[in-house]
Amino acid sequence: MKQTDGFNASHLRPRRPGSLRLRFAAYLTALVAVFGILLMMAGASTLLGRPPALGSLNDSTTDASVLLVLGLVLFWGGVLGWRKSRRRMRQRKADLAMSPHLMKKRD
Repeated sequence: MKQTDGFNASHLRPRRPGSLRLRFAAYLTALVAVFGILLMMAGASTLLGRPPALGSLNDSTTDASVLLVLGLVLFWGGVLGWRKSRRRMRQRKADLAMSPHLMKKRD
């Protein structure tokens, strides 16, 4: 006779403490991505003919394009780092091993 009313398999596995290092890495990479967005906006505003957003730092179009590319690289690196740290936070050593491509695509 099976009794599955109150059974929860996740309660049987030992829980490990949350990783503060991975959370800090996720927050830091999210800040890097936000900083990249701000640099991209400053570079794009100068290229579109608006007044310089950063004063004399991006007066010319070459400086603005460098800011735009640097912002894009920082944004891209921040998003990749954030996704990697989130994936590591979700992965548990005590759980069953799953292939990374089978995880949810929301990360």
